[in-house]
Amino acid sequence: MTTNDGGLPRPLEGLRVLDATHIVAGPFCAMILADMGAEVIKIERTRVGERARLNEPFVESADGRQASARFLAINRNKKSVTLDLRHARGKEIFEAMVKESDVLLDNWGPGALQRLGLGFERLRGLNPGLIYASITGFGDSDGLRGPYSDWPANNPCVQGMGGWMEITGAPDGPPQMVGDNIGDSVPGVWTALGIMMALETRRKTGRGQHLDMAMYDCMVAHTTSIMPFYQANGQITTRARENMITAQLVLKAQDGYAVLAGSGGGGGKWEGLWRLVGREDLIADPRYLGQGISGQFYFDHIVPAIEEWSQHVPKLEIAQKLIELGFSMGVVQNAADLDNCPHLEARKMFVESGDSLGGPFRTVNNPIKLTESPDTAAAPPPLLGQHNQEILCSIGGVSAEELARLEGEGVV
Repeated sequence: MTTNDGGLPRPLEGLRVLDATHIVAGPFCAMILADMGAEVIKIERTRVGERARLNEPFVESADGRQASARFLAINRNKKSVTLDLRHARGKEIFEAMVKESDVLLDNWGPGALQRLGLGFERLRGLNPGLIYASITGFGDSDGLRGPYSDWPANNPCVQGMGGWMEITGAPDGPPQMVGDNIGDSVPGVWTALGIMMALETRRKTGRGQHLDMAMYDCMVAHTTSIMPFYQANGQITTRARENMITAQLVLKAQDGYAVLAGSGGGGGKWEGLWRLVGREDLIADPRYLGQGISGQFYFDHIVPAIEEWSQHVPKLEIAQKLIELGFSMGVVQNAADLDNCPHLEARKMFVESGDSLGGPFRTVNNPIKLTESPDTAAAPPPLLGQHNQEILCSIGGVSAEELARLEGEGVV
């Protein structure tokens, strides 16, 4: 086992995962497992590979080859094999691999593998210890099917269904998505956690099981404010400013925006703020100390008064000064800010995994910090079918001669 200065190994070393997934949710989950030391074998369509390889933007090598940046971002530390699961021999090879694996991960939609004759009951007969994790939009197992179970789903669908769009956006505007693919990545994280729970049960019993993960469920599980609020008083949280006030005030800065969070009164922080910005005259008015006011008053009066000062001050300076007064602060950052953030650099939150074409490619690292295990591995995402011979001629039970023939027939 690989160790770091005599420390502990990566926790999932020795675990083998078959990653029969595409786009974001499944690959993101599989990347977490790969980062933690698992051997993750990505099973892709012959000739073209998984769909995300075709997503723009592309990075390009000096000789004109291209790789999708979106693919590179969530497929590091994996191996790639190509296999046509619709072909009889392709199914046989897949089943041979299942017998030698610990986890199968699938996000092709409700019943996709079942329709190929590769459902959980069939696969469990081959490997009783198999953990079969399926990610679908709305869940897909006996006893847990609902009226939406056959619906297809993606990031926008589950953000809307899960309650997130109703609370995101301008108060007087339509519902909006959170800007990145949290409808995919959040389920990916929960599925990785679920796999670990199932593996622990297997450790105790020797038995595998089907892990039925619904993207919808995962998004609803993160409504840690709006659902308790509704249960307490029956009120629906929307994009109204009244519902935003305890969470955020966005302040114009010289170079962008600062975020003031937890704006309730008390502790003398508001008095200190008005002295800082040169508006001591407001201290005598209890409304400007956060006492007995509406959210609209914050936006109509308090924010403009602060911005008379803040719009001339850099955002990080605003955050630092208000933190010193007792406020919880942040700044609004874009991708360039994140890429150049000294704190993220200190936290080792970037990894140079390479672009698979011989060039560099910097990706966001796994946030799990196991302080006595090695840092995240940095193997580049695999080229399509890069590991066909290594994997298929070992656990796949294919000879070198047959592999060459199957490649010519398009089965591999």
